[in-house]
Amino acid sequence: QVRLMESGGGSVQPGGSMRLSCKISGHTHSSYYMGWIRQPPGKQREGVAGINHEGATEYADSVKGRFTISKDSLPHTDTLYLQMNSLKPEDTAMYYCAVVPDLAFGTGGQPLDLLHSKYAYWDQGTQVTVSA
Repeated sequence: QVRLMESGGGSVQPGGSMRLSCKISGHTHSSYYMGWIRQPPGKQREGVAGINHEGATEYADSVKGRFTISKDSLPHTDTLYLQMNSLKPEDTAMYYCAVVPDLAFGTGGQPLDLLHSKYAYWDQGTQVTVSA
């Protein structure tokens, strides 16, 4: 059973930085795509950043150049990070760490969309608020 434990989040002023972390266990490293999704107030969930087991990354256009996803892999766990710089008020959202089995890619979905699809697992989320 996949388990995700997220930490980080809180409030920050525009232009500030914040780092989210997520410990992932109960999965097979080479069989899952990992990433971060978010849900702004009153809007639908959206994929923010993703990383595969080889370290290839992908970002939503709205965060390119400002957010960086990375991971540390141990034999039975991965720790996923999201470094967020130059934060904007529109980055305010509930952020979720998410994983999706590689098998889901057979459906033809895009990686960042699959992270918030019915095939994905995510945790309870953490609130990030960007305001002056």
